[in-house]
Amino acid sequence: MNIERFFREDDGQGLVEYALIIAVIAIAVIVAMIFLRGQIQNIFSNIGNNLT
Repeated sequence: MNIERFFREDDGQGLVEYALIIAVIAIAVIVAMIFLRGQIQNIFSNIGNNLT
């Protein structure tokens, strides 16, 4: 009976779903940063040059 209840409980399901969503967003951000690397470097260089 305890085994059946263990497999039917879905309390942690929401946490797993949020973790998967965060992982997908993180992967998308990393891929975007890889493709936009040159442009991001130029932006930070311009910011650094304007601060000095």
